[in-house]
Amino acid sequence: RRPNRRQAGGRGGAKGRGRGKKPASDDEDEDEEDEAPRGRRGANRKKPAKKRGGDDEDESEDEPPKRKRGGAANKKKGGKAQDSDDDDSDVGKGKKGKKGGGRKGKKEEEEEETKGKKDSSSNSSEEEESMSEGEMARLMEEVEEKKKLIANIRNKPWRMQRRLKHLKEAQEFVDKFEGALGKGKGRKWYAYKVMMTKKWIKFQRDFENFRTACIPWERKIKEVESHFGSSVASYFIFLRWMYGMNLVLFGFTFGLVVIPEVLMGLPYGSVPRKTVPRAEQDTAQDYSVLMDFNGYCKYSVLFYGYYNNQRTIGVLKFRLPLSYLMVGIGTFGYSLMLVIRTMAKNADVGGGDGEDSDFTFAWKMFTSWDYLIGNAETADNKYASITTSFKESIVDEQENQKDENIHLRRFLRVLANFLITCSLGGSGYLIYFVVKRSQEFATRDDLSWYEKNEVMLIVMSLLGLVCPPLFETIAELEDYHPRIALKWQLGRIFALFLGNLYTFLFALFDEVNTKLEEEQAIKNASIWAMKEYYANYSRLMNDSEATPPPMDPADVIRGPCWETAVGIEFVKLTVSDIQVSYLTILIGDFARAVIVRFLNYCWCWDLEAGFPSYGEFDISGNVLGLVFNQGMIWMGAFYAPGLVGINVLRLLSSMYYQCWAVMATNVPHERVFKASKSNNFYMGLLLLVLFLSLLPVVYTIMTLPPSFDCGPFSGKDKMFDVVMETIDLDLPAFMGTLFSYAANPGLIIPAVLLMVLAIYYLNSVSEAYQNSNMELKKKMKMVCRKSPQFSLHMC
Repeated sequence: RRPNRRQAGGRGGAKGRGRGKKPASDDEDEDEEDEAPRGRRGANRKKPAKKRGGDDEDESEDEPPKRKRGGAANKKKGGKAQDSDDDDSDVGKGKKGKKGGGRKGKKEEEEEETKGKKDSSSNSSEEEESMSEGEMARLMEEVEEKKKLIANIRNKPWRMQRRLKHLKEAQEFVDKFEGALGKGKGRKWYAYKVMMTKKWIKFQRDFENFRTACIPWERKIKEVESHFGSSVASYFIFLRWMYGMNLVLFGFTFGLVVIPEVLMGLPYGSVPRKTVPRAEQDTAQDYSVLMDFNGYCKYSVLFYGYYNNQRTIGVLKFRLPLSYLMVGIGTFGYSLMLVIRTMAKNADVGGGDGEDSDFTFAWKMFTSWDYLIGNAETADNKYASITTSFKESIVDEQENQKDENIHLRRFLRVLANFLITCSLGGSGYLIYFVVKRSQEFATRDDLSWYEKNEVMLIVMSLLGLVCPPLFETIAELEDYHPRIALKWQLGRIFALFLGNLYTFLFALFDEVNTKLEEEQAIKNASIWAMKEYYANYSRLMNDSEATPPPMDPADVIRGPCWETAVGIEFVKLTVSDIQVSYLTILIGDFARAVIVRFLNYCWCWDLEAGFPSYGEFDISGNVLGLVFNQGMIWMGAFYAPGLVGINVLRLLSSMYYQCWAVMATNVPHERVFKASKSNNFYMGLLLLVLFLSLLPVVYTIMTLPPSFDCGPFSGKDKMFDVVMETIDLDLPAFMGTLFSYAANPGLIIPAVLLMVLAIYYLNSVSEAYQNSNMELKKKMKMVCRKSPQFSLHMC
């Protein structure tokens, strides 16, 4: 730029600069380039002579487009003749400054600057109106460039200090001049829209932060995640999801079944099903009786038998039996929709884990680290885990080239599966034997605590504690890869829990069939007792036409009410599972941690490094326990509406109790895994348990006759008859005809076949899409190998 300035010195550049003036430094040039356009308007008014030199041509590329505003304003105000006079006066002043560099010239210059600043604020609207379309376009381009810089500043290979500096300057420039890009009279409206858009974006960001802060237990889960990694945090996220689902089910059950019965139904003691029998009233409030959910608990809103069979209740004519059945079916429908929706939402999670066998070590090097870890111990364990995975990969490569005794390996795996199958069969037979034995104990009154609780508290809980470690020990014979061994272990534990649960159900339904056989005799006995009461009253009063008072509900002979008995068994199983889980954490983790912490200084060996050491959080066992507990809730909620409320309290306390136990007593896993694909695996297990839980409830509704003296369906042949009764009495006649056609097996079977074909078609399309994606990945890899101009992140 110096030669151009020297050439222009004879024209106007020397006049504008003056000899006594020092040349501007590089920093001042940068400040002039970054200076706001409004600040330059005054400078253009002060030094209009620069328009005529070669400097204007050279500096036009570097200066912002608003530098010409002052010239345009001066032309509008004074005209061309006035510009020439001003140039002559500026030249004279420049010469005086060169010769003497006097104070007068400096004072006039300062006054001129202050005057220019005052005039700039008053004449800003006029100056903005004077901007041409070209200047507006150039300013808009500059604003867009600044916006692009703000968006892409993370990709710049700069130091952080330089990034922050340029980011701050760009944001200030955009905030200052973005609203001035309007045209004519719509400029203020444009500036207002820009301002409101920014405020709306800020409000959305603040609202999102507020909504995130309102998520329950978010800070607790983040704390666990920072210390133990995302694999442990995935369990607590799953627990929170289960809590939300059960909270909705609790709202359905209590809002549409429990509360209407309490507010609009018959009061306690008015009918036999809501009254404790006279023979049980003396012990109805004993602690041991209440802990077995008998006495007043048995005749309360917790269980099926409390609800009356009146078709409508209260002033609102609320149809309680229909609501009870619809809530029972709707519980499964809502749960099914929620699980499938969550699985569809999580379908793309963990899609980039790199399942290909190519570039194994590169994937491990650049994608193995879990950046959510914030604890030094966990970071050390993750470092060791990555090192171990490299060693495993090297060993895998070596094993592929090594010959082993395949026959011995197959024999050991068959032996391990045979032993585990025997263990599963033995656990199922033990549960069946104990349940059959409990049926014999039902006729006795002198039962010990062990005989009362051997099914729920002893056998089921002990099998859940003993069998998983036994399976893990037997699995050492198979010598599978850890990932494959984990899947086998989860499948075997799942089969154990499922087999125990269904064995328990089969034994329960055997007991139900026994009670159904006794029910008819009890029903006849109650009718005979009622007739005897009326006959004895007439004989006592010597008046055959006398109307006897109603019999006291406590003296009426009761039926077995098998629905309430099934509900009590499910509630006992849930409560015993809660007790065993909490005691296991308290004794197995807390007591173990206390022993290691305080006895390590005076022990013969290092308790932390050796036996017993600190415990690790059992992710698979806790997840499967949570899944099967939810299965018991789904099955038992139809027979015990209060079971959903008990489960909500259990999940609420489990979140706080287990978070405390993890942070206080457990240590991070030696191998920390990312939980990228485990969410849908958990949901798949939950979906399977949901389907298996639906079967016994549907069998009960469609096949078994309800009890004759308890529950909302008493007096009907099947529970499903409530729907047919509502259709016949409350809906038009053609609705009943349509429903009978819809319930025809000739229509249901083709519909089921169509659904199966649709599922098969969608599954085939999904597999085709996956194969296409794999082919596209291979083609992209081939292109990246052949084309070195592609960058690494594109490949």
